[in-house]
Order: sequence, then C-alpha cells, then structure tokens
Amino acid sequence: MPKLKYQIPKLCRDRNQALTWHKGKRVYHGVWGSPEAKKDRERFVAALLENPEQPLLNNKIGDVLVSELAVRYLRHFEPRLDRAEFLHSKRAIGYLIEPYGAFTVNEFSPKKLKVCRDQMVKAGTLCRSQINKQIGRIIRIFAWGVEEELVRPDIVAALREVKNLQRGERGTFDNPPRQDVPDDVVNGPEFHGVIGGRISAA
Repeated sequence: MPKLKYQIPKLCRDRNQALTWHKGKRVYHGVWGSPEAKKDRERFVAALLENPEQPLLNNKIGDVLVSELAVRYLRHFEPRLDRAEFLHSKRAIGYLIEPYGAFTVNEFSPKKLKVCRDQMVKAGTLCRSQINKQIGRIIRIFAWGVEEELVRPDIVAALREVKNLQRGERGTFDNPPRQDVPDDVVNGPEFHGVIGGRISAA
C-alpha cells in the first residue's frame, strides 16, 4: 500500500472543545464528542486531503483564545494609549487571563466577568470606582474584538449587562473625597516662590 504524502493532523482536545492543530494554529470543531464536531472535523480533513495548502476553512468567529485577544488588543493600542492608561489596561488583562486565558472568547460570559471582578475585590488594592473602570476596560477589549471580527456581538452585549459595583457592596471600599486646600495653607510662605517645580520660602 503506498504511503500517504500528507499526514492528517491529529484530533486534540482543549477542555471541552475538539480541535485540530494545523500549521501552528488551532482549528476548533465544536464541543468534544458532539455530532457537530465530528462532522466539522470530517469536512476539514476532506478539504485538507484535497488541497493541503489551503487556508483554514473553519476558523470561526469566536474561536480565538481570550489570551490571544488580549495580546492583540494591547499590541494594537499601545502606540495610541498614554502610559498610565496602557498600564491600567495591562493590569485589567492580568485579572482576565489568569483564570480564563485558555478559554475561547465564545466561552466567556457575564458570570466569568464577575469572577474577574471578585478577584479584584479580594485583592483589596483597588477602590470600588477603580474596579468598575477595570471591568469597563475588559469589556472594551471584547468590543474591539467585535470590530476585528474575532468576537460575536452578542457576547459583548451580554457583558455590558453586568452592573457596576454600588457604594457599600461587601468587600469594597471608597477612597475619601478630595478636599480643597485651605486658603491659609495656599497663602502660607511655604507655597511662595515656586520656580521650576522647586519650592523656596518667600
């Protein structure tokens, strides 16, 4: 029997998803063991045997991993964001990919977003308003993915239904409001003679 010139890639499993590795990329077929995944895999293999050099057939919208989406977002926006906003976005992504980086964006949901938020609350380093902003940044990552046809619009619509943390919610804290500097301090000698960012007495 003649030896096949092209070896069919093996079927693999990533959590509950069936996939084929093809030219260093994941091609997802559906839920592991499902009839739909079996049919999709068969169509993919048949197309490969017909033309091994063809582009990926079924790299459907939403198949990209959450970690891959986040990396693409940062690469795209790094030149456009000021340093502070870039660092805030990077920290938000850390809370996102630590639990869910290996999931596809199709598997991400409002409940998973709440888990990311709970981790921020438990860390105890961010006030309530900062946590709300970080969750907003995560949602913007997925919204950008819709523009790039990496994320289904219904996923972003669902994420936007997650309400902001309200004042007094368990485990959260609010920073005290900023107070105006009293006039006697502003008019004091220690504030006179500010030159080039250096303070000298009048």
